[in-house]
Amino acid sequence: MSILGIIPARYASTRFPGKPLVEIGGKSMIRRVYEQAQKARLQKVVVATDDARIFEHVQSFGGNVVMTSENHESGTDRCFEAYRKNDEEFQYVINIQGDEPFIQPEQINLLADLLQDNSVQLATLIKKIHTTEELSNPNLPKVVTDIHGQALLFSRQTIPFLRNVPPHDWLLHHTFYKHIGIYGYRTDILEQITQLPMGKLEKAESLEQLRWLENGYKIRTAVTEIENLGIDTPEDLEKALRFL
Repeated sequence: MSILGIIPARYASTRFPGKPLVEIGGKSMIRRVYEQAQKARLQKVVVATDDARIFEHVQSFGGNVVMTSENHESGTDRCFEAYRKNDEEFQYVINIQGDEPFIQPEQINLLADLLQDNSVQLATLIKKIHTTEELSNPNLPKVVTDIHGQALLFSRQTIPFLRNVPPHDWLLHHTFYKHIGIYGYRTDILEQITQLPMGKLEKAESLEQLRWLENGYKIRTAVTEIENLGIDTPEDLEKALRFL
């Protein structure tokens, strides 16, 4: 089984422009992500960017990098262009978030394990929710799955709704999961989903994975116990520096 790890990295982030290049403990964020991904069971890792500054920086530390269009609406679209520009053949692609400098190789390997089953079209990770704050945070998408680990629905709302139970007691009566934004794609499925128009569910929630579910694709999940530390804002960077 051959897997290509792709790290989408845009410069023009609305909340934190240029964040792939910010320094965290002597290394850029994108370099930290790249080096962590290289420790996983991937045949190759490449950064997919739309900016010459990021491109040149990745080259400067010896990383693989490819220039992609500025017009992609999602990391999935950017991943597909990067995959098509690659000279080698791969059966799967794993989309690794470029703003998670402390991602653990074990998480990437857990996703790779799901892809061992060729019937898996798409895969992602989920994590148990432990606090009411997380449960009510719309910036942390929730997910419900069937008994086989297939995702049934993602939502920014708390799902499922527990009838006749006060919200502050929900964690005492049910196990809730949040979505961890790392994806694995079978390469033929990756090509197909990039051709899909945006659906009603995605428009409502602003979650691209809902487009795939709405069109009948299956997303297999695995539970991780590792907490991610993504960097979306300058305030998040301060948290990362304290963590480091």
